[in-house]
Amino acid sequence: MDQQQTSKLIAGFLGPALAAMGPALILNDTLRTALLLELPHNLGLIFIAGLLALIAGIAIVRVHNHWSNDWTVIVTIFGWLAILGGLVRMWMPQLAIPIAERLATDPTIILVAASVMTALGAFLSYKAYR
Repeated sequence: MDQQQTSKLIAGFLGPALAAMGPALILNDTLRTALLLELPHNLGLIFIAGLLALIAGIAIVRVHNHWSNDWTVIVTIFGWLAILGGLVRMWMPQLAIPIAERLATDPTIILVAASVMTALGAFLSYKAYR
């Protein structure tokens, strides 16, 4: 499988997932509130989420560590960010508490991030399935 096919395969997973998560956070106040208020106090769940992010990031980088000047670099960046985010969640899960408390007081940041997530998901889905 060449690099372009690999990029499209991974984008075909990431795109729809991001495109679904963004609107879920925008449209569902109850979900957003629960995530921001309850999740940071469950360090075990943060650790497991970190482990899953680490595994996903390693899988992406293992097959797609391509630094190019086109859209496919988004896949590589996503993989490396998943690795970094996973390690931070596993090594320092307690850092989630003050971040979530700040986000809970100003949901604008979450709504902007969810909008970016939706746009990125739509873009990756377009590239994967066009």
